[in-house]
Amino acid sequence: MRRRVLARTLPALALLVLGAGRTVSLAAQDDEREAPEVEKLTFRGVHAVDKGELQKSVATKSSHCNSLVVRVFCAFTKSKLFFTKEYLDRAEFKRDVLRIKVFYWRRGYRDAQVDTTVAKGKRGVRVAFDVVEGLPTRVSSIVLQADGDTVLRSRDIERAMQLRAGEPFSVLALDSSMVLLRNELFEKGYADAEVVQDAVIVDDSLKTAGLRLRYIPNWLTRIGTINVDGEQEVTERTIKNSLTLKTGRIYRRADLLGSQRNLYESNLFRRAAIVIPPEGDSVKSIQISVLEAPMRELRTSGGFNTVDFFQVEQRFTRFNFLGGARRLDVRAVVGNLLASQLNGALIFKNAFSTVRGLSDSEQHPFLLPTWQASVDFNQPWFHGPKNSYGLSVFAHRRSAPAIFIDKGFGASATLTRQMASRASASLNYRYELAEVQAGDVYFCQNFGVCENRTINALRGRQAMAPLALSVFTDRTNDLFFPTGGYVLRGDAEHASGYTLSDFRYNRLAGEANKYFKIGRRMALATRLGGGYVKALGSTAQAVGLGTDAIGETNILHPRKRFYAGGSQSVRGYGENQLGPRVLTVDPAELLKDRVLQDSEGRDSVTITGCTQASVADASCNPISVPSDLFQPRPTGGSSLVEGSIEWRFPLWQQLGGAVFVDGAFVGEGSLANVGKGTGAITPGFGARYYSPAGAIRIDLGIRPRLTERLNVVTQIADVNGERRIVRLANDKFYNPLENSGGFRQVLDRLTLHLSIGQSF
Repeated sequence: MRRRVLARTLPALALLVLGAGRTVSLAAQDDEREAPEVEKLTFRGVHAVDKGELQKSVATKSSHCNSLVVRVFCAFTKSKLFFTKEYLDRAEFKRDVLRIKVFYWRRGYRDAQVDTTVAKGKRGVRVAFDVVEGLPTRVSSIVLQADGDTVLRSRDIERAMQLRAGEPFSVLALDSSMVLLRNELFEKGYADAEVVQDAVIVDDSLKTAGLRLRYIPNWLTRIGTINVDGEQEVTERTIKNSLTLKTGRIYRRADLLGSQRNLYESNLFRRAAIVIPPEGDSVKSIQISVLEAPMRELRTSGGFNTVDFFQVEQRFTRFNFLGGARRLDVRAVVGNLLASQLNGALIFKNAFSTVRGLSDSEQHPFLLPTWQASVDFNQPWFHGPKNSYGLSVFAHRRSAPAIFIDKGFGASATLTRQMASRASASLNYRYELAEVQAGDVYFCQNFGVCENRTINALRGRQAMAPLALSVFTDRTNDLFFPTGGYVLRGDAEHASGYTLSDFRYNRLAGEANKYFKIGRRMALATRLGGGYVKALGSTAQAVGLGTDAIGETNILHPRKRFYAGGSQSVRGYGENQLGPRVLTVDPAELLKDRVLQDSEGRDSVTITGCTQASVADASCNPISVPSDLFQPRPTGGSSLVEGSIEWRFPLWQQLGGAVFVDGAFVGEGSLANVGKGTGAITPGFGARYYSPAGAIRIDLGIRPRLTERLNVVTQIADVNGERRIVRLANDKFYNPLENSGGFRQVLDRLTLHLSIGQSF
């Protein structure tokens, strides 16, 4: 049988009439006036649709714990504080059968049948919906015709159509397609365009549906007058400058959305409404109605952790500073508070537990307060609403206990251009004078140079002044859980004498993320990134090594080297722990005699330690020194290639899971030689709780290989009493599990990461 369904006709009323007489079978013959508690709600036979969405469409709910966070309490108490009880409403329960049928009908399953059972439970009833989905009615053909000018290209149509031939005839997908087609026409300047259904022909016997759509562009629309009301401190001119809508221009959807986004992102308004008269007209008069927000904001915050002790932050923001929507931010952070009193006490870590022999006077500078201060000025809509610039001055004192104290100050300037929606380019210049106070081992390890002359030069105040270009594009379909689209990032930096920099280099870095939808609620996320940095030969002379050092090209600031490992990199490793590393060791440990034992724990052989002379001439072999006496420290590399693949899937309500594989190579030299560097591939798994603020993430990375062959660096005093760095000629086969066994051999191969936000 064939029948013709006119445009926008939905035979839901027929379903209601047919379903109204259906008998609901109740296993428990309770009185109709009773409302027993629903212990459990089950949907059986559901395969073609999302079970979670189907469950939201019905009125009947099961009793449930209020949150995953308090689920452990629900096992012991049914208090309202933790648990919500739901009761069976028999009238709504009968209507739920019809709701499920309509739910399936809208998604193309027009013959779906639903039965119900209600069984007694321990304290109430267990409810089940048994669904027989049947075969879907599929789209046999879709014809889209233009009434008038052919405005849309095939690519525009392909992007807009959410319903395609061969798929179940979902009226939801059809409605979405029509809306997106109108948006495509709006984007081309046809704001009053129409998209109509000419016919929907359904064949019940063949279970097919043929669609015929038509779009009518009507007239090209332009922007007429723009009026503003509600402004007080913010001038009308400032508001109009923020708009991408301009009088006389073609009226496009992107400009409408961009204008509203600019108004809200300025933080000047609590409400910003853009109203356009609904009547069709080729010239659109626009009314902007705003409600201003407070122009000043003061925030104080504080906290503590077991490494950095107590911290306090103060932030002041002045919106519309000097008019023109300019913004001024003043920020100050003081940390390391009460470090002298709390170091090693209660829950706080001893900052010097891994370093021996430091006197009180040597420890004191590391226990002083650290701080950061900055003043940031931002000017939006610089020579156009798509441009902005920012100026900043800053200063800091940072420290890593027993390793370094970094002091610096400087200024920066940034020019940003909004290229398109969620696509921008920024040009930044930053000038910083920095001074690092640290031992010789730090400079040998982090700067890659161990000669005393170079180290002494690097201890002075040096300028780091790069000119950087950054580009960013986000084309994902969801901020917190993308299942389609991509993200691209790219950065290029240049620092030389022309930019007034002492550290001179060229640096490139980039990353691409791509997302694929799997089924209805799963996604496959992929990431590929890399970078390369090359020091310029003029760095040596610029940092004070003299003209005889010109051409030395291995001096790089550690901030500009590449590292891998961590919660957003290779998760089988700790932060920055994958890549070139060196081992540091107390020279006294190299001089000790040690007894090696056999597998049964009996004394086997005594190995004589190194001598002062063998340490001094670097011929000492550290083979007998246990691995746990060495401290591995990352040195970074000049090239990086890394990638990840992650399968993300739902588990229960807001709880999701992930299985991933991460890998990276960090090396010296060009990208062509990065494969000869240090690399690893680590699998892992994790869980995500999707809160309103984003994903709260727990990942467990698995590190298959632990043993590494690493250089050993130590520090000795020469005959004049001066300390110097010695890099031993013999490497150490370092294994952190060298003297452990049993369960620890498994646990120490796992790396736990706790983070907020997806890994990429």
